Amino acid sequence: MQPSVAKRLQHTEEYYFSRKLREIDEMNKAGANVINLGIGSPDLPPHPSVVAALNEHAAKPNTHAYQGYKGIPALRQAMANWYGRFYNVPLNPDTEVLPLIGSKEGIMHICMTFLQDGDEALIPDPGYPTYRSAVQLSGATPVTYALEDKNNWQPDLAALEARDLSKVKLMWVNYPHMPTGAEAKEGTFTALVAFAKKHNILLCHDNPYSFILNDKPASLMATPGAMEVALELNSLSKSGNMAGWRIGMLVGKAEILNEVLRFKSNMDSGMFQPVQMAAVAALELGPEWYAELNTIYSGRRKKVFELLNLLGASFDPAQVGMFVWAKIAAGYKDGFAVSDEVLQKAHVFITPGGIFGANGNGYIRVSLCRDEQVFAEAIERVKQTIREPQTAKI
Repeated sequence: MQPSVAKRLQHTEEYYFSRKLREIDEMNKAGANVINLGIGSPDLPPHPSVVAALNEHAAKPNTHAYQGYKGIPALRQAMANWYGRFYNVPLNPDTEVLPLIGSKEGIMHICMTFLQDGDEALIPDPGYPTYRSAVQLSGATPVTYALEDKNNWQPDLAALEARDLSKVKLMWVNYPHMPTGAEAKEGTFTALVAFAKKHNILLCHDNPYSFILNDKPASLMATPGAMEVALELNSLSKSGNMAGWRIGMLVGKAEILNEVLRFKSNMDSGMFQPVQMAAVAALELGPEWYAELNTIYSGRRKKVFELLNLLGASFDPAQVGMFVWAKIAAGYKDGFAVSDEVLQKAHVFITPGGIFGANGNGYIRVSLCRDEQVFAEAIERVKQTIREPQTAKI
């Protein structure tokens, strides 16, 4: 017997990268040796002090039990201190910080806590696909709002004001923005907070990229009034090279966090205590850690620019984050066509921008999570196999 799929899952497709990785795996089994430049999974290790903390606490006999749903006090305090030092945001570690088993679970927790049938949620186009799927799984309806190059990938709140917002309960925002690498411009956060307050919308800011190739990490929660209308997700996946460790956090008003905790406590238990202590060590690292990390990413980004020039793509060299977003050359139908050609001819995978929404169809995205030698090999493959590169426009 084949059980019927629940209604909540019927409009939610398998994650694009899950499907694509299977295709790449089949190509590799046939001897292709594909260079994957698609996924933003840091290839560098955490700081040695982080691994040492994990080993130290994992060796203790009393650290292996179930943990509390709110995380240990030391971790919440470290998260609050981190926000104070780098974002200038004061937080009460007992009531305004909720550790998460990765920030991706937080997206789902927020949607399941506050959305239901009949509600709408605003999601960016282009934007992280999980926003849409989490909204759909909650039973609510995702409603896209356009982000465009001509507006520096900032939301057009005047256009949103012209819509019927009566059913909108939640809005997803994300700066530095993935996939475009755009930072929030001066006044964007202030305008978003005012918009959310006016329309009684919960503003949800996803902020995992703020330290990557960015000298001035910013938090929405530093904006006056944000604590009353907003939540912010953050993560050590990118900033700490700890993607597989699954360490995230949610910060915001105590009353709002308590509602999320009510859902979360029915879905999981607290993370492994030695991992929490390792996260404390990561959060205590100084600015020199991020500077060293960004020196490496800066060198890689130059190689990516060289690769994109070979493909005739145009891009903003000032973009930040763990990817480079580029507009495709005029000779291609869309980013899928570019991605497919490069994969089949050069055995190099780059991400088509269309997976992030219709406004991404004319773009491609390249991850910085490979070392410079790998990028050099990708460049040589493209030189040898893509015969008619267009002229780049930067």
